[in-house]
Amino acid sequence: MDYPADFHNKIIQGDSIEIMKQMPDESIDLVVTSPPYNLKNSSGNGMKDPRSGKWKNAALVYGYSHYDDNMPHEKYVAWQRACLTEMMRLLKPNGAIFYNHKWRVQRGLLQDRHDIVSDFPVRQIIIWRRKGGINFNPGYFLPTYEVIYLIAKKAFRLADKANRHGDVWDIQQEMNNDHPAPFPMELAERCITSTTAQVILDPFMGSGTTALATKKHGRTFIGIELSPEYCRLARNRLAEIDGSDEDAIRPQNGIQSEQKKLF
Repeated sequence: MDYPADFHNKIIQGDSIEIMKQMPDESIDLVVTSPPYNLKNSSGNGMKDPRSGKWKNAALVYGYSHYDDNMPHEKYVAWQRACLTEMMRLLKPNGAIFYNHKWRVQRGLLQDRHDIVSDFPVRQIIIWRRKGGINFNPGYFLPTYEVIYLIAKKAFRLADKANRHGDVWDIQQEMNNDHPAPFPMELAERCITSTTAQVILDPFMGSGTTALATKKHGRTFIGIELSPEYCRLARNRLAEIDGSDEDAIRPQNGIQSEQKKLF
């Protein structure tokens, strides 16, 4: 497989770290991503037992299509740090990562993801204020936001006048998507159009929202997604906006596993 031609404007099915390791240093302008939150590894009962509780009707009670979202916490932190390390290697000297995650209360204490992002150059925390939430725990207030860590290399600068958006973004969560935890289009667009980035990576592509937002604004995307089901979903969504229906491209040279295909 030749980089970049065989990666640009493609969704690559496979493990995000394995795929990123095949890409050259400083080849990406921007990363926009939201990884799985490891919600089933919970100190409460809600996500552990899908038969009852506040999560009984939630799509994520059974995990994702090809990932159960239930790692031991220490292992999850190590995995996410390894992912961020690869993203940083891929960024150009003026690049940045918009890393969306969720703070949680576990065993009565706030889990704020510092153990994941510590030692990375976090320039700012953006609050994504969603419209509503669910909480049946009388020990703390209803959580109505998630966070976006802006992890930036030294030369990163926003696009002209983008700083007017401020650091609190009121954006409705996605309600019409077959993926169990979709990324809102408006949020992806805000991240992308706030920069001059041309090549944008999402190593947890899911249903393809980052790719859609990237194409809408005339940029180039690279998507990585473990699940064949979500790759097909993303491919279908892309086909709706550009009329293409490209067949799956089997990997060559760099990617040999039959589990990894391009869509």
